[in-house]
Amino acid sequence: MASRLTVIFFIVLCLEAGVCLTVLPWWQPWGMGGWGDNYFLVFAAQKIGSPGLLRAVASGWVRGAVTGLGLLNLAMAFWETFHFKETVRRLQGLDNPPPAAVELKKDAPPTDDSHDAARADRTDHLSRHERRDD
Repeated sequence: MASRLTVIFFIVLCLEAGVCLTVLPWWQPWGMGGWGDNYFLVFAAQKIGSPGLLRAVASGWVRGAVTGLGLLNLAMAFWETFHFKETVRRLQGLDNPPPAAVELKKDAPPTDDSHDAARADRTDHLSRHERRDD
């Protein structure tokens, strides 16, 4: 249940961010100022002493970049919506195959109970580029 809610909240977050980032640079809601007439932007530009920041943020290039990020968020939301079951299954870990109990190496010698089990394996003094032909 938690994985389903996680995916649902992610989809809702992507939709909200996508709609806001796509629409707000071009729309003046409720008679408010435009994208460049932001109090916090003016305050930040005055604090750092950069009036060019206002012109840069108000330019069409920055608006287009922000709109592109919004469209990317919308695309992510729709992709997650169409692949909902697969994403939930991956979050639950059901798509991973179970680990093998014991995996034996192909070139490892068979173990013998008469040898000391605490003994370290013999080191291989071959460089990584040499090939052992056994």
